[in-house]
Amino acid sequence: MSDRVPTQFVTTLLRMVGDRGYDFSGILSDAGLDFNPLQPQESGYRAEISAMQYSRVYQHVLHLLQDETFGVTGSELVAPGAFRMMCYCIISCDNLGQAIGRASEFYRTFFDERSQLFANFSEQYARVGYRTIDRGGQPQVAAADAYGLSMWHRFFGWLCGRPIELKRVDFSGAEPQRLEKYEKLFGCPLYFNQANDLLYFDSACLAWPVVHTEHSLREFLRTAPYQLLIMENDPNGNNLSAQVKAMIGHDFSEGFPSFDTISSALNMSAPTLRRRLKREGTTFQQLKDDARCEAAKLCLDRPELSINEVALQMGFTDPSAFHRSFKKWTAQTPGQFRASRRRNDNRGG
Repeated sequence: MSDRVPTQFVTTLLRMVGDRGYDFSGILSDAGLDFNPLQPQESGYRAEISAMQYSRVYQHVLHLLQDETFGVTGSELVAPGAFRMMCYCIISCDNLGQAIGRASEFYRTFFDERSQLFANFSEQYARVGYRTIDRGGQPQVAAADAYGLSMWHRFFGWLCGRPIELKRVDFSGAEPQRLEKYEKLFGCPLYFNQANDLLYFDSACLAWPVVHTEHSLREFLRTAPYQLLIMENDPNGNNLSAQVKAMIGHDFSEGFPSFDTISSALNMSAPTLRRRLKREGTTFQQLKDDARCEAAKLCLDRPELSINEVALQMGFTDPSAFHRSFKKWTAQTPGQFRASRRRNDNRGG
């Protein structure tokens, strides 16, 4: 898990704003960025920013442009709220294969080929990506193209509550200069000068159940793409624990889903789920605490929320109880954690 993002990822968003004549200096200030990402020659330039800083820029830009597409290829062609509506169309799907098929149909119905999601399933591999991409005279793979594919990969993993192991990734562009960055991003063999930009993964993943609900989707969209940027992306991790944690979610203002609700959604009895979690070295209570801790950190990274408001969002009616719990989880008070994060953001560490 990493909470750092290459600064160049934010440049695509800023150019979208700048090209439409907007001044984005206020966006940078609100996100806590004290340098211009479009000026890498400046003395204060940093190669990486925090995931929360990136997400703040993203949220400001989509609010300004009313465009929710994760900045993926063809985003300038997509109508307002497209990604949000697609999410609500697929969240009730039974499994990943059904969700990808419906997402592909959504984009095929409403948008031209440059914005469509291409999906092809065989007995061995699922292939998902873009059939064609207009590179605008740039032969090398652009960072934005790789980022767009990576966000789809992580989004599919988020839907199922567990990371998906990629078998290969194809790019229609030529090999980039800093190949190691791309290899780290995908963790699998990369092929260039191919016909399409595609993710390949095992077809068995298509049967994985979608574990999220409209409730957890609302929280996801409110902070997007923060949860995708920080999610554990190691396919060898504890899969059942990850699924349960995904179903617990990040919004506790209306309480937690019960153990029985989650075991039922996973099609197993409560004793079986308890036993399997124990085998993975954890418990339902531990996963709830972990999820609550991560959600509290996410909320504390939002400067517009007071610490008491964060406590309420975490389901604590007594702010002092939130302080005690947070210190038990992190060895810091909420105020200390918030101050340390701001110092790190300003240093770029």
